[in-house]
Amino acid sequence: MILNGTGRLAMLFLIAMLLPLLFFSQQINAQEVTSKANSDVTEILEVKADFSSALLALKQRSLSKRAEAIKQLIKIENPRTIIILDALLIGNLFENRADGSLLIAENQGDYYAASQAETGDSIGRLKKADIKKIRLSNRLRSQLRLLLAQKELYLEDTDIRMQAVKTLAKNPTKEAIQLLKSVADSEQDETIQQEIQLILALQDMTSSDKNVRLAAVESLKQHTSLEAVNRLQHMLEKDSDGQFNEPDKQIRKIAKSALVKIEARLQVYATIKTVFFGLSLGAVLVLAAIGLAITFGVMGVINMAHGEMMMLGAYTTYVMQLIMPNHIALSLILSIPAAFIVAGLVGIAIERGIIRFLYGRPLETLLATFGVSLFLQQTVRSIFSPLNRSVITPDFMSGSLYINDFLSFTWNRIYILVFCLLVFAALLQILRRTRLGLEVRAVSQNRNMAKAMGIPTDKVDAMTFGLGSGVAGIAGVALSQITNVGPNLGQAYIVDSFMVVVFGGVGNLWGTLVSGFTLGIANKVLEPIAGAVLAKVVVLVFIILFIQKRPRGLFPQKGRAAES
Repeated sequence: MILNGTGRLAMLFLIAMLLPLLFFSQQINAQEVTSKANSDVTEILEVKADFSSALLALKQRSLSKRAEAIKQLIKIENPRTIIILDALLIGNLFENRADGSLLIAENQGDYYAASQAETGDSIGRLKKADIKKIRLSNRLRSQLRLLLAQKELYLEDTDIRMQAVKTLAKNPTKEAIQLLKSVADSEQDETIQQEIQLILALQDMTSSDKNVRLAAVESLKQHTSLEAVNRLQHMLEKDSDGQFNEPDKQIRKIAKSALVKIEARLQVYATIKTVFFGLSLGAVLVLAAIGLAITFGVMGVINMAHGEMMMLGAYTTYVMQLIMPNHIALSLILSIPAAFIVAGLVGIAIERGIIRFLYGRPLETLLATFGVSLFLQQTVRSIFSPLNRSVITPDFMSGSLYINDFLSFTWNRIYILVFCLLVFAALLQILRRTRLGLEVRAVSQNRNMAKAMGIPTDKVDAMTFGLGSGVAGIAGVALSQITNVGPNLGQAYIVDSFMVVVFGGVGNLWGTLVSGFTLGIANKVLEPIAGAVLAKVVVLVFIILFIQKRPRGLFPQKGRAAES
C-alpha cells in the first residue's frame, strides 16, 4: 500500500505518540523486575535474620523460650536446621564463651573439634573451659525428637525417614497419627509404607468402631511385629473378671487366625536363626580345626598345643589394638598377617626344637606338646596377667543386620563366617597351586615315596607345622571378636578341633569344612532340646559311633600310606 503525503504525516504522528508510551512501559517493567529482585533479597535476608535470631534464642536460660526457639527453627527452611537440632539432641551444641556464638563440637578426649553451628565452618580445637553446653530437660528433649521426626519425614534418605516413623510411633499423638496418614499414600519406599500401615493398624485396634477394629486385625496378618503379636494375644486374654479383653467374638476369631499365620512365619524365622548360629559356630570350629587338619594329616602329630596357637593369635590382636588405639578397624586387619607370622614362627620353633625328635612316638609327642601348651599359657600369664583381656570390636562389625522383630543377624558372626570361607579358599589354593602345597600333598599321601623322589620331608614338616600354626593364629583373631582373650582361650576349642578333624577325615580340608559346619548346626539344633552341655555329649557319642563304622571319617585321605 502506498501512502500519500497526508497518510505519511498521520503515520509519523502515530509513531511519535506511541514511542513515549513504549518507553514508559519498559520503565514500568524494569521497575517491577527491580522491585521483585529487591523483594526476594529482602525476603532472603529476613529468613537469614530469623534463622540467626532463632539460633541465638537457644542460648536463653528459660526453657520455655528455648522451646519457642526450637519451634521457630523447625519452621525455617534451612539445610543447617536438622544438623543443629540433632547436635542439640545428642549434647553436641555449645556456646562459645569468647564471642557467644553457637558451636557444634565433638569430644576428642583432651579437646573438642568445633565448627560454627550456623555455617558449618571449622574453627579447630577448643578446650572444655572455652565452651558451654546448651542443655535440655527430658520433656524438651522428647518434644524435640517429635519435631525432628516430623521434619525428617520429608527428607530423601530412607533410613532417616524410617527412623522418623519409628520415633513418631513411640508417642502416637493425634497430630503424629494424622501426619503419618498424610504421608502414607505419598511414601515411595515399600518398607516404610508397611511400617506406617502397621502403626495405623495398631492404633485402630483401640477404636470404638467394630468395623475399624476388624479391618485393623485383618491387616495385621501381613505384618511380622512383636507389638502386633502382643496386642493380638492381649485381645484373646481375659481380664480379672473373666471377660475377654476383646468383647466381639468375630474379632477374636480373626485375631486368632492372624496369630496362627504370624506364628507359622515365626517358626520359619526360628529355623533360619538356628541354621545361622549353627553356621557361625561351625565357622569358628572350622577356623580352629583347619590348621590341625594339616599338621595331623601330614605329620601324624597329635598337637595338644594347637589351642595355644589360637591364643597367641588372639593376644596379637590385643597388642595391635594397644599399638593403634585410634585405628581399631585397621589394627584388626593388620592383626591377620601379624597373627599368622607370630603363631607360624612359634609353630616352626616347636617342630624344630621338640617334635622332630619324637616322630614315630605318638604318646611322647602328645605329652611333649601338652607340656608346651602349659608353658605358653604360663608365659602369657606372666606377660599379660591371668585376667581376661577385652578386644574392641570395630564399628563395621558392631550391631546387627535387622530383618524384622524376630529375625536379625549379628555383623560380627556374619564377618567371621565370610572370613572362614576366605581363609579356607586361600589355604586350598596354597595347597593346590604352590610348590609347598604339592610337597605337602605328596608327603601326606606317601611319605617314603616322596622322600625317595627327593622331596625334603624334614623341611616340609617344619613348613607344614608353621602353616598349620599360622592358620590357628588367624583363627585366634576371629575368636577375639566373639569372646574374651585369656590364657585358657585355646583349651575351650582343642577337643572340638580334634572332633572336627576326625569326623571329616584326617588331612582332608573339604572334610574339615563339612564336618565343622555339620557339628555346629547339630549343636545349635540340640541345645534348645537338651541344653548346651548335654548337646555336646550327644554329639561326642554320635562321633564315637560314627568312627566305629567309618574309622577314616567322612572324606578319607587317599594314597598308599593313608590306606595302610
